[in-house]
Amino acid sequence: MLVVIIVSWNVRDLLRACLNSLIADLNSTGTASRIVVVDSASADGTPAMVRAEFPSVELIACEENIGYVKGNNVALARLEIGDRRLNQSPISDLQSQFAWLLNPDTVVHPGATKALMDFMQARPRCGLCGPKLLNPDGSLQHGAFALPGLVQLALETQPVLWRFRNTWLDGRYSAARYGGPPFRIGHPLGAAMFARVEAIRQVGLLDEGFEMYAEEVDWAMRMRKAGWEIWCVPQAVVTHYGGASSGQAGERAERLKWRSRQRYYRKHYTPLKRWLAMRLVPAQYRVNRGGETD
Repeated sequence: MLVVIIVSWNVRDLLRACLNSLIADLNSTGTASRIVVVDSASADGTPAMVRAEFPSVELIACEENIGYVKGNNVALARLEIGDRRLNQSPISDLQSQFAWLLNPDTVVHPGATKALMDFMQARPRCGLCGPKLLNPDGSLQHGAFALPGLVQLALETQPVLWRFRNTWLDGRYSAARYGGPPFRIGHPLGAAMFARVEAIRQVGLLDEGFEMYAEEVDWAMRMRKAGWEIWCVPQAVVTHYGGASSGQAGERAERLKWRSRQRYYRKHYTPLKRWLAMRLVPAQYRVNRGGETD
């Protein structure tokens, strides 16, 4: 009923901890599942570790770094969505209802998987949800956000407004919400997205035009436009170390972040809102319609 997809790049030890926690949680409830690790040409021995220590995990070892979005899409294609030319075995034999896109720098707490599955089964119009995320020190990590607007963009780029960052004006939900029942959100953080296969089949795979960042926002928006609900389920808890793979990319990651955001503005904003948003993007990261830096 569940497929878990983990895309990794040079995070062998974190991936090991992630898989151990995930498998322990799945085994504790007897959840029918299939785990797929897509490794983007790691140089730290990740493929060998997965083969030796987790023989039940399906490994796709890529010859180059294909990135988070394409890596997830390669695995999602095994759900018989998207490009069937990959000639990969379908997961339809498990009658998968859900796909959990999980970062390798996460640790799944006991009961998290069941909490997410139970909620999705009880809420058939929920197309995408996420757990409560914690930092490694146990403090709350914001893992659910309102859909991004001009106010959030201004808060990030205008120093005079920085005192309002990490508030509700910046798309954050109050910490108290994470201590209560599930609540509606704009989108979950991409570190742990729990999706309904039916919703994926309706709206399609992740948009590979988003090389890094904003792909989860776009996916959530597409699901919302198709009539699906997006939720946070605080009863499911996952620790997220944050940016372990992307943090290795440095300035390139910053550049890709802004390229992805501008793609989102062009896809989902009205012409006026898009024009205003582009004026707020830092000049050195603005790209024209052809994808080139202005």
